Amino acid sequence: MPSIKVETADQLAGLIDHTLLDPSATVEDIDRLCREAIMYKFYSVCVNPTYAKRCAQNLRGTGVKVTAVVAFPFGATFPLVKATEARLAMEAGADEIDMVMNVSAARSGSWELVEQDIASVAQETRQAGKLLKVIIEAGYLNDEEKVRACQAAERAGANYVKTSTGYGKGGATTHDVKLMRETVGDRLGVKAAGGIRTASDAIALIAAGASRIGSSHGVQIMATFSEAVEKR
Repeated sequence: MPSIKVETADQLAGLIDHTLLDPSATVEDIDRLCREAIMYKFYSVCVNPTYAKRCAQNLRGTGVKVTAVVAFPFGATFPLVKATEARLAMEAGADEIDMVMNVSAARSGSWELVEQDIASVAQETRQAGKLLKVIIEAGYLNDEEKVRACQAAERAGANYVKTSTGYGKGGATTHDVKLMRETVGDRLGVKAAGGIRTASDAIALIAAGASRIGSSHGVQIMATFSEAVEKR
């Protein structure tokens, strides 16, 4: 899949999931996140499921979508719990779900469990007509495991694979994004997340194959866009 060319600030903003997953965030913080997303025309806000409804209300009619995380940040719970959390988040207003896969199962070589876990959520998102991104938490995996995780996500019915939660070991790297893109081709999207703080970071990851950027530093990314363009 050809890399996306980012020529304008609006093009970059339209690829960003503006993120706030801090468990201590207040409703005022969430409301500010939504205002920023509207101002900069970000693709979506990414929040914990308990705020999906509030964000959906704040963003109604703006074109900005709501992404909710599931089994965040560890992914270490039952498939039924993940599926139920996803369904409730979508009923509350989430347009997309970012689920954490069972990382322990992947590292243990239990790939059937990994796939079944993802499929349980994919069934819910498919029925609701929503998108599913699977966080493989690449920082804990070797390259072979990253490839197998992406393959499992594709077989299970995911729409995207995503590098990281931002809470685990490491964050998004161009190496991981390239590997993930090579694995899924143009069949799935690739979301880079974790440690992305500037426009230069984001543009490099997009050039490597990312089709979506997740960051809690969306405003800073946009503030550094002109500087990133000058460095080209």
